[in-house]
Amino acid sequence: MPKIVIIGAGIVGCSLADELTQRGYTDVVVIEKGPLWNPGGSTSHAPGVVFQTNGSRTMAQFAQQTVEKLYSLHYDGEPCFFKVGSLELATTPERLADLHRRAGFAMSVGINARVISPEEALKLHPLLAVDKLLGALYVPDDGIARAKLADEVMGNQAINRGAQFIGSCEVLAIDQNDGRVTGVQTTQGLFPADIVVSCAGIWGPKIGAMVGMSKAIQPLAHQLCYTGAMPELSDYKNEAELPVLRHQGSDLYFKQRGQSLAIGWYGHRPLPVKSEDILSNDLAEVMPSQMPFTIDEWKGAMEGATEVLPSLKDAEIAESMNGLFSFTVDNFPLMGEWSGLKGFWVAEAVWITHACGVARAIAEWIINGHPSLAVHECNVNRFEIHQLGPQHIEERGAQNYIEVYDLMHPLQPTESPRPLRTTGFYQRQQELRAFFLEASGYERPQWYEANAPLLDRYNIPPRDEWSSKFWSPIIGAESQVVREGVGLFDITTLKRIEVTGKGALEFLERMTTGNLHKKPGSITYCLMLNEKAGIMSDIIVMRRDEQDFFIGVNSNADINYLKQMAPDTVYVKDITAGTIGLGLFGPKARELAQSLTKDDLSNESLGYFRLKSTYVGHVPVMLCRLSYVGELGYEIYTTADFALKLWDTIWEAGKKYGLIAAGRGAFNSMRLEKGYRSYGIDMNSEHNPHEAGLAFAVRKGGGYRGAEAFNAINSATISERLVCLVLENPQHVVLGKEPVLHQGTVVGYITSSYFGHTIGKQLAYGWVPSALSAVGTDLSIRYFNHDYSATVGQDPQFDPKMIRLKS
Repeated sequence: MPKIVIIGAGIVGCSLADELTQRGYTDVVVIEKGPLWNPGGSTSHAPGVVFQTNGSRTMAQFAQQTVEKLYSLHYDGEPCFFKVGSLELATTPERLADLHRRAGFAMSVGINARVISPEEALKLHPLLAVDKLLGALYVPDDGIARAKLADEVMGNQAINRGAQFIGSCEVLAIDQNDGRVTGVQTTQGLFPADIVVSCAGIWGPKIGAMVGMSKAIQPLAHQLCYTGAMPELSDYKNEAELPVLRHQGSDLYFKQRGQSLAIGWYGHRPLPVKSEDILSNDLAEVMPSQMPFTIDEWKGAMEGATEVLPSLKDAEIAESMNGLFSFTVDNFPLMGEWSGLKGFWVAEAVWITHACGVARAIAEWIINGHPSLAVHECNVNRFEIHQLGPQHIEERGAQNYIEVYDLMHPLQPTESPRPLRTTGFYQRQQELRAFFLEASGYERPQWYEANAPLLDRYNIPPRDEWSSKFWSPIIGAESQVVREGVGLFDITTLKRIEVTGKGALEFLERMTTGNLHKKPGSITYCLMLNEKAGIMSDIIVMRRDEQDFFIGVNSNADINYLKQMAPDTVYVKDITAGTIGLGLFGPKARELAQSLTKDDLSNESLGYFRLKSTYVGHVPVMLCRLSYVGELGYEIYTTADFALKLWDTIWEAGKKYGLIAAGRGAFNSMRLEKGYRSYGIDMNSEHNPHEAGLAFAVRKGGGYRGAEAFNAINSATISERLVCLVLENPQHVVLGKEPVLHQGTVVGYITSSYFGHTIGKQLAYGWVPSALSAVGTDLSIRYFNHDYSATVGQDPQFDPKMIRLKS
């Protein structure tokens, strides 16, 4: 059994100790710099309001698990969670529409949620100004976490199973040897450790610095006030009876505390604080995470508050603070084992809302090798190098604070800092008036305004106002031109690695499901599985030589995972920044490419899923016969210094063939027509290959991680499947994450959706029970407050026999 040291006895650390010891891992020591059960971090001052609804399925599930656990805990006979429900308020039509969208998020993950009338809201919370409301989102199982009491209960449960909790014990250093943690040096001596889990919250960056780790965490101060006793609440005798409230249009939330109200305010300017500048328990006036209230930042708060709670006009502020808590560069927590030091784990930037769910996932991860929930969004190794710089962390953390209650479209890009990363094609894309979104810091064209004249040739169905954001009918025209002729796509933002060295083949065969015993020049679509056959990623493996592989992966987490697992003789190198890629796709792609090289590109010489090193004009390239859009075509790779020359060479020669530049919008439309999955969107570690329709990518036999579990699966008895849904009305657009219903009952959720311009149908992929996965099954998709009829269709809808791809 490993020796585990947990740094921090806030709600995450206490819950983790409870989860580990419950599973038999009892050699656990929890170190806390402050006094136990009220240590002075964010847990100690946080108001504990819990709203489970989240646009991320994983974060919503973390919240559900947190509510479930806290509600089961009792301190001196009193619950550690008040299940008083929540109301999110709408005072504008835009906010009301968004509440319907959020209700869909909640329903799709199994949270009981519905939009109610102002009159129904008033019955639940009599202090509301009903004349100001247009409606509210009601979630009966939301409420208030009593985090400090829960800490003590969970801590004592862990202690009773053998764990140690040591208060007033500050970490001084993390000992390590040969790339692995060995212990934690503290003011009370050395604690040996095989595993160290940093649950230090706002002090996380300080602990990270001890091992050379830059954590993408920014502590910020947030204003919270409590009123004095209010006459309007005099009849309430319990600590909490009224629902917690959010008035997101004014950046406010509220909760009852006996006969007073708490008012939380996000409307002030961001107030970032450096981790190392946070005062110690001895020096802090109240506690380290509670800073003096700054009255200037409070301006505007009461005006917004009294709009929906008029009785606050006469209320006095009795307590006030600027409370510290953590934001990250992408709004997700940091979870998992850091790739820079074996045995050093992180569970930070976690709000109380998600704390027990995160702790459960970390415990499962340590014990079982992977949590039961998909955590790719939260993986501590996910960040691009620029995201770990101090200026970027502070700026993005501050901006995410500003946007915490804003209406955010799913495609809405980061506004600053931009442009941050550009490919070598950026100048040409600007000349074609590309509309850029952002991907991994790169500027990536979504469509090209230069293609607007193409709209005269095609009838593109209109969209509603919400789905029209960050969209243009030009996308439809681009996709159809590519299907008929040829298009040029910038695919540089996709991650690329080299795996080389003695034993590279054997290593990749252990790590992936594909049959890689093929001649150099072969391309293989593979999956990476965990021990339970959950899909960790899907990758493209291109064999350049006997022990030389060029691989397209999904994320930095994939790269770090392969690096961690590689033997000493195998080298895994990220080559993304030093290389560029273009996709040349469409029925005229071969003719165009052949005009630029003397090598034979016939189907016989360069067949589907084969590669060749050649020249395109003067540019040395790796020409790969594959296409993510389901067309004849090539992915073309070269080093970054040749980018502009490669583009210009293809562009000039392409004039003869009607070549256009096409953006990511057309790319997504075409890949859905072909039924190609996108990892992290359509499938993740919660799904196995049979469920996701990817069993074809798993070789027979074994020898790869997850083989035993995969071979034990009976494909005839799986409970859910990813299916293609065809919407009845081509003008009914959905965007993803909407609930799927059968006869009025939620049975699944949408992953990806786009209009298929080749087939003239709106398509959506989604997870549904196997019993409802047969072609022809009638279902519906709830988009805001509309139910759109859909039918399970053939998967894929376009070129199911692969004729065009292999032509």
